[in-house]
Amino acid sequence: MKIGDRDFDVVNNNYIMGILNVTPDSFSDGGRWNNMDLAVKHAEEMIRDGAAIIDIGGESTRPGYIKVTEEEEINRVIPYIERVKELGAPVSVDTCKAGVAEAAVRAGAALINDIWGFKGDENMALVAAKYQVPCCIMHNRNIQEKPYKSLMDDILWDLRESIDIGIRSGVKAENLITDPGIGFGKALDDNLMVMKHLERLHELKCPILLGTSRKSMIGLTLDLPVNERVEGTIATTVMGVLKGCAFIRVHDVKENFRAMKMTQAVKAAE
Repeated sequence: MKIGDRDFDVVNNNYIMGILNVTPDSFSDGGRWNNMDLAVKHAEEMIRDGAAIIDIGGESTRPGYIKVTEEEEINRVIPYIERVKELGAPVSVDTCKAGVAEAAVRAGAALINDIWGFKGDENMALVAAKYQVPCCIMHNRNIQEKPYKSLMDDILWDLRESIDIGIRSGVKAENLITDPGIGFGKALDDNLMVMKHLERLHELKCPILLGTSRKSMIGLTLDLPVNERVEGTIATTVMGVLKGCAFIRVHDVKENFRAMKMTQAVKAAE
């Protein structure tokens, strides 16, 4: 898979995506990086520590988050995308708004990371097709309106719908990445079950992105606050590598990169 000007071996390798939130209210690091100099320095550090992609988000997606307008989100993320892309690593934009995605791609973002998998904004797939950029389509569902009948089967069904929306809109199949959506539309037991059966996402024949970093699944399981969830995140990173996830999206790049490399070495041993 080509993301920006880089080729990613999504069949035989794994890559770390470093998270750069430029929001004042992110669940784990709200307000910490919404200063340009600090954000660029942090992005440099993540790349140095092993991040292959930097994912920039301008709207929090934590439970109870405050929605921002498209214009405000654009104003937040575009300056950061323009600066961070100069560091050399491909930049991803974390948004569910088509207008933000288009502005971000025009500013140099090489990947769209959509938490609603083309279902939150009817124009998102059209933007991805127009610019022929890779897109990560995450699983999400309003479980109050549509409860699960068979968790993994339902997740695969929902993701197939997202894939079909993309293909019908002109997105190339080779530009699609799937994400099981840990922490989105799922209770603790659901999240643990998805982790246990991650390999089923290979049925969709798309690279898999896993995003568990510092999430409530880890906090509830270990009874730990957000700033003490590194080890729990590492455990899920190891599982993700063993189950063939191509991309691992994390806040703590150095620790997870090292865990990924160690797991790769063991997995590759003859």
